[in-house]
Amino acid sequence: MTTSEPRPVLSVVIPCFNEAATIADLIARVREAPVEAKQIIVVDDGSTDGTRALLAELAGAADLTLILHERNQGKGAALATGFRAARGRICIVQDADLEYDPGEYPLVVGPILAGKADVVFGSRFQGAAPHRVVYFWHRVGNGFLTLLSNMFTDLNLTDMETCYKAFRTEIIQSIPIREKRFGFEPEITAKLARRRCRIYEVGISYYGRTYEEGKKIGWKDGVRAIWCILKYNLWARG
Repeated sequence: MTTSEPRPVLSVVIPCFNEAATIADLIARVREAPVEAKQIIVVDDGSTDGTRALLAELAGAADLTLILHERNQGKGAALATGFRAARGRICIVQDADLEYDPGEYPLVVGPILAGKADVVFGSRFQGAAPHRVVYFWHRVGNGFLTLLSNMFTDLNLTDMETCYKAFRTEIIQSIPIREKRFGFEPEITAKLARRRCRIYEVGISYYGRTYEEGKKIGWKDGVRAIWCILKYNLWARG
């Protein structure tokens, strides 16, 4: 980045795998989000469903950074790649589906812009915003994982597994990410707690999708999350 280029306020990091049905719409919604000076980083994680062809049509836009993984590595790996490319003062994670509303970026990044927070979690289980009613056992599992994580980190989060996490960029770029898949969530939560970052939580809306609509996370990821909570709170320090 040259000295004549203004630094974006927000870098939106979008890990993407086989999201041809939603990726173009999602990027359009990110562009419409009420935060000025955005850098949109899409990391395609080895898609095979036509997503790459759609992204190729969008490549070249000044606000879009497109990075391709030649093989599928997982959400955590895609996020690590995206964070390294971030130029904004704040980074926010945005899934490539339409479960989370980019129109709520000001709500999520507000405590950071106000100088009160280093990190903000967007909770699907707080506030009066709309939440699609989907899977009971997913909710139970999420609550259990959040409780277990809180027991080790001594945080009082309500939604550790949420997609919407915003960070001061220098913080997230200073943390090594080891987990390749959905273990990113408990890993980064443990590492943020250990660094005593100022963590806030805000209520957000949630437009969940079903497995028929493309949801990817499953019970094996829940088992891995338990392992990651133990690993990154008790043993792994880097």
